[in-house]
Amino acid sequence: MPQPSCGPGVRVEQYARNNSWVVAAEGDLDAQTLAPLQHALETAAATRQVVVFDTSAVTFADSSTLNLLLQIHHTTTLRIAGAQPQLLRVLEMTGADRVLALFENPTDACTAAAS
Repeated sequence: MPQPSCGPGVRVEQYARNNSWVVAAEGDLDAQTLAPLQHALETAAATRQVVVFDTSAVTFADSSTLNLLLQIHHTTTLRIAGAQPQLLRVLEMTGADRVLALFENPTDACTAAAS
């Protein structure tokens, strides 16, 4: 069953799919709104081997989000799904797209994790 949580300007939902734990965020992610997502990703990384971050409803992400993703990447297998053009640009400009596993959607990311 999905586990939603909300913070200022961001909504986070979590659920299991295949052998993965999906954390989906919606809204603008920056230093002021990142806390619910950070908590969800850190908790998932501590207990799950594969974490899929569904970014399809993320409308903005800044360097604090990128920093969080790179930290989580070092503690678990992190897959980024559904990145929109703004987030893709940040990932490409910083070279993080060569470090993080990117997928078109959560289904593809979870299917890859199950193989």
